[in-house]
Amino acid sequence: MLTFVFRIFINKMLDINKIRADFPILTQKVNGKPLVYFDNGATSQKPQIVIDAISKYYQEINANIHRGVHTLSQLATDAYEVSRAKIQNHIHAQFSHEVLFTSGTTHGINLVTHGFASILKPFDEVLVSALEHHSNIVPWQMLCEKTGAILKVIPMDDHGQLILSEYERLLSEKTKVVTVNHISNALGTINPIAYMIKKAHEFGAAVLIDGAQAVPHLKPDVQALDCDFYVFSGHKICGPTGTGILYGKEAWLNKLPPYQGGGEMIKEVTFAKTTYADLPHKFEAGTPNIAGGIVLGTAIDYLNAIGFENIQKQEMLLLEYGTKRLLEIEGLKIFGTAKEKTSVISFNVDGIHPYDIGTIVDKMGIAVRTGHHCAQPIMDFFKVPGTVRASFAFYNTIEEIDLMVAAVKKAKMMLS
Repeated sequence: MLTFVFRIFINKMLDINKIRADFPILTQKVNGKPLVYFDNGATSQKPQIVIDAISKYYQEINANIHRGVHTLSQLATDAYEVSRAKIQNHIHAQFSHEVLFTSGTTHGINLVTHGFASILKPFDEVLVSALEHHSNIVPWQMLCEKTGAILKVIPMDDHGQLILSEYERLLSEKTKVVTVNHISNALGTINPIAYMIKKAHEFGAAVLIDGAQAVPHLKPDVQALDCDFYVFSGHKICGPTGTGILYGKEAWLNKLPPYQGGGEMIKEVTFAKTTYADLPHKFEAGTPNIAGGIVLGTAIDYLNAIGFENIQKQEMLLLEYGTKRLLEIEGLKIFGTAKEKTSVISFNVDGIHPYDIGTIVDKMGIAVRTGHHCAQPIMDFFKVPGTVRASFAFYNTIEEIDLMVAAVKKAKMMLS
């Protein structure tokens, strides 16, 4: 009965069968079973319109951009800049030149930390949250080692929520940067970033938001948030791998030095001195992933056509249903029980290593992620080697959740 009720709710919002037909990979079988893809936190699947757009670029307008007067170069340049404008509108940036194309979230974070190497001084402080992906920890550690700044950690509680009173206590005039993810990749926790940004700005600190896990589920408004930097990856929002975005406020991007030297990022070069190009080209040295940048705009168009309100509603129903069904399994514990979270369920079964569960359910066609999810400090906090993570997307179904639950039950029976 419960499954039937959830099916009615979801079908009222989206035509799931029609949406799933957009994704050719979802029709295949894995180990002789229908694929159930619950590793969306690692990467999303790609709709046919995105796959076709990649081929279309190479078949029709393949050329280098910003450098040629010939027709193909101009067509490619126009398409690339149209995509930049789409992303500007999507995240509500004030200017298109505040939107930088990168190879992904990691690239964007490293670009910012490289810039702050010329700003931070010994004993300045950088605050990073306990919920971060390694990509939003290690670059800041490297920056602090280089500059003599001090890295401090905003702690979390047993529900996987940041302790805001401790965050407020850590903030001081020494705080120069606060960096926090919008949503935790390992637990699904949605952090109160608007509040955290406001508090950081009271002390004059810059704020970088890692939005890699947020952009598949919601539309960030960078002006409303008032963040100084916002980074995300294209491959998590139905776009190509090797694509990403760094949003930065114009004032900050003008203040930071270039990340790389080379073609495109220069205004004039002599052996005596080089002057740099204006934004955004100052940070986009060399030939970029042109096809990827263009097609990232296609992916954003696709998601907006579905509607993020619809996406959120369906994913929350999947989260609620999946949580209820998994907790029916005796000995199963869910890690990450924040009041505000997205469609991620991270769990273990008593006495069974998560890798073993992941291996067995894969034999039944269920793709989940196992391990520390590049968030080892979170696993250390919970004193576990890792978890099984099921991360749902708008193209998943409650029937697939039922298949996963049955597979986990079978794995438990085999391994107990």
